[in-house]
Amino acid sequence: MTVSVSLNPALVHWTGHEGLPRFESVKDEDFAAAFDAAFAVHEAEIDGIANNPEPPTFDNTVVALEIAGGDLSRVSALFWNKAGAHTNDAIQALEREIAPKMSRHYSKIGTNAALFARINALWEKRGVLGLDIEAMRVLERHWKGFVKSGARLDKPEQERLAAINEKLASLGAKFGQNVLADEKNRTLLLASEEELAGLPDFLKDAMAGAARERGAEDKYAVTLSRSIIEPFLTFSESREMRERAFKAWIARGENGGKTENRPIIAETLSLRAEKARLLGYESYAALKLDDTMAKTPQAVNDLLMQVWEKAVARAREEEAELAGLIAAEGRNHEVMPWDWRHYAEKLRAEKFSFSESELKPYLQLEKIIDASFEVARRLFGITATERKGIAAYHPDVRVFEIRDPRGKLVALFLGDYFARPSKRSGAWMSSFQSQHKLKLKNGAVGEIPIVYNVCNFAKPADGKPALLSLDDARTLFHEFGHALHGMLSNVTYPSVSGTGVSRDFVELPSQLYEHWLTVPDILKTYAVHYRTGEPMPEKLLEKVLAARTFNSGFATVEFTSSALVDMAYHTAEDIGEPMAMEAAILERIGMPRSIVMRHRSPHFLHVFSGDGYSAGYYSYMWSEVLDADAFAAFEETGDPFDQEMAARLKTHIYSVGGAIDPEDAYKAFRGKLPRPDAMLAKRGLVAPIL
Repeated sequence: MTVSVSLNPALVHWTGHEGLPRFESVKDEDFAAAFDAAFAVHEAEIDGIANNPEPPTFDNTVVALEIAGGDLSRVSALFWNKAGAHTNDAIQALEREIAPKMSRHYSKIGTNAALFARINALWEKRGVLGLDIEAMRVLERHWKGFVKSGARLDKPEQERLAAINEKLASLGAKFGQNVLADEKNRTLLLASEEELAGLPDFLKDAMAGAARERGAEDKYAVTLSRSIIEPFLTFSESREMRERAFKAWIARGENGGKTENRPIIAETLSLRAEKARLLGYESYAALKLDDTMAKTPQAVNDLLMQVWEKAVARAREEEAELAGLIAAEGRNHEVMPWDWRHYAEKLRAEKFSFSESELKPYLQLEKIIDASFEVARRLFGITATERKGIAAYHPDVRVFEIRDPRGKLVALFLGDYFARPSKRSGAWMSSFQSQHKLKLKNGAVGEIPIVYNVCNFAKPADGKPALLSLDDARTLFHEFGHALHGMLSNVTYPSVSGTGVSRDFVELPSQLYEHWLTVPDILKTYAVHYRTGEPMPEKLLEKVLAARTFNSGFATVEFTSSALVDMAYHTAEDIGEPMAMEAAILERIGMPRSIVMRHRSPHFLHVFSGDGYSAGYYSYMWSEVLDADAFAAFEETGDPFDQEMAARLKTHIYSVGGAIDPEDAYKAFRGKLPRPDAMLAKRGLVAPIL
């Protein structure tokens, strides 16, 4: 069965450069009919597999499921990319329709009794099927997926579970749209010298550009994108403006009216708890952690609390130093959240004799992109070549070919770096197409990955370079680490390709890659002044490296508090009113008044805009335990580009996807599982390991 010729073929037949979609041929109004047709195609494929008169085999059941739904995958990839990175009213309206339809579609598949019977028959005799490790992992993933979709429940419970999933999909879509609306519409416009006091030129240029985008010529916009709000809070000398901007930032999703997210949180948590009970789990966290490295909520909380105690102690020391600076200026106010970044920057300048504004001219976006590609070349032998003139989903998006040492095309990479009102905040990696080696229905064998990174850096004025903060540069490296996980994938089956791994392992390749940004050889080569082309002075480089753990108490408290609240929400027997629960949790753990969660609940997109990181925000820290230990393996060789270690890293981490158990993958690379010590030392919370 194929999609009707009356539909736009560009949605499913990608005939652009090296198999890219022809984005310019896809219109918003094409999606609704395309989804309906793709759902129908997939249903017919599923019925064919479920009702196959032949006895179930791995090929006619599992492999058939792996390649089914190709049309739906392509339509979905284009649509969800647009919904996140370049949305509009029409796409948002359709998103509210498609999210529950998608849930309904997959609930129907997950409770298909005939299909599960075939999967279950294979699972029960898995020991005699002669499957290799990857095929066994794929079978296990399908079997567990059906069980968690309610395949073993009675019909009434299946129907209730499907209704819950459908409602959760709708709530997640609405939550994300509400946050985006607040970020788009709640802008602080400045004009006077007093309001702009202390702001460096690079920030004023970015704010002027953001104001022009919003039709406010001759003004400066403080938007709620991190690329503007964080440097504004850092450099602004106006405490009044800092407070106004900060309160708007942390109130996203909590402003009443149409964009209010607090009722969505309450309903989401209630439905998730009910779903877990239906499936036989004591909590939603237990359900989500069942197939992860952490395994249990207790293991997660043990790690988080071990870190929390050290982080709070360090943050209290940092706060005392900031209070000293405030007093030295003749001010008598305590350290409040809108003061922290401002005085921390002054303290860094005092302690290390450099400031963010001094560093930023050396961190050009173009050079940092080049640096990320060069690290990949030196570690993995791949090269990136930009192909100009190829239309993507937005004029700012750039297309790169990724080739192996023999010149063979192994992936396509799209970079979408600048903030815009049509894009949700944050940074992420996703893919239009995943790598695999299966024969498809059109006769093609395998597909190369088509991966994209989305960031939200402030766009410079015409003719000026985009300058990054050190955190921005780390974000770029982080997301490219995810991209490499997708692009270096070398597996047979799509479901375990690239980032198709457990949530608390998926951040390892990205967080590990961040380490190479501050390798001195990379900074010396690519951190060059945007005007003079001179490399970062050796003394400034030394200061940057010496300051790597500066303000680590603050950063760790920000993150860990968010992770602890996430876990508490998803393990509690009775949620009550979520904001009251958030406040009670923070009071119980001793959250400093001078710091807020990195993601307060009403705009905690990781957790409530879909369930990707629900009961899973901890995974960044779990993976950090791994990444600190993994980079230590290179440090132990004395060469951050040691070729033998790089080959092991590629083979056992970046290219293996979910084809083997993550613990086995890590031990194959490192020989052992790590302890938290290296991570705590990396954050400066304990003495360095000698």
